[in-house]
Amino acid sequence: MSPKKYSKKTAKKIHTNRRKNYFFRRRILLVILIIALAGTGLYLKQSISYYYALYFNKFIHKKLHNSETETLRIQKILSDNLDKTYGFDISHYQNKEDIQWDSLTIGNKTIPLEFVVMRATMGNRNADKHFDDFWAQAKKQNMIRGAYHFYRADEDPVIQANNFLENVKLESGDLPPILDIEKIPKRKTNKKLLEDLKIWCRIVEETYGEKPIIYTYYHYYKDFLKGEFDDYPLWLANYNDVPAPSPDGRWDFWQFTENGIVHGINTKVDLDIYNGSSWSLKSLTLD
Repeated sequence: MSPKKYSKKTAKKIHTNRRKNYFFRRRILLVILIIALAGTGLYLKQSISYYYALYFNKFIHKKLHNSETETLRIQKILSDNLDKTYGFDISHYQNKEDIQWDSLTIGNKTIPLEFVVMRATMGNRNADKHFDDFWAQAKKQNMIRGAYHFYRADEDPVIQANNFLENVKLESGDLPPILDIEKIPKRKTNKKLLEDLKIWCRIVEETYGEKPIIYTYYHYYKDFLKGEFDDYPLWLANYNDVPAPSPDGRWDFWQFTENGIVHGINTKVDLDIYNGSSWSLKSLTLD
């Protein structure tokens, strides 16, 4: 049977009616979602928001790729740590428009990202230009948030602590303050660096009543910090093919790649594991 033919005028009318029906169905679905969001619990709200974003938000995902070696390493880490909690960390190196906050997952969309850590301040005077926007976006999505200060080893610890406190206002449910130390001083001894780091930590701890989280690379921790901050939560970066960031088992967070490919982010990011369940992570947050 030959297909039915329409005049141009009739075909245009059919196309217009189909578009009207499509947008009418979208409006009906949106109304249903709004009603559901008003009367459901947090988990269901997040699920509804995710699926609405998946089907209706216009976000074109770029095709990002890693080497075969890095892909296999990341897949092995994910499969070996399915009982743990995943997050990511960002700074102004990521563009605001590259992140679709309401649908962030990894592992072929099977593992949700439940926390995000972002750079807030650097050294004596500087602040990250995207921090305020990222901070607000993470709160809208009910993600556990963390803010870190990038410590400049030759600058003043008191001024650096005040820089962080002036730019960051942590709330109940946020992670404790985070100190990122990864540089060796050029004008100070390593002993003086340790003294300065403890001054920064003491000032910030007195403000929030919680010990800061220490972030650094594994070898930096082993060579300079081990034994000095044993009662502080520890966040280690280690991108090697290892089962854990530290061979002695001492870690709370593990930044396991800087080549993370995330559904919902159009650039590679650092990915992190918290060494415990999401409930355990919440117990670490501020009251």
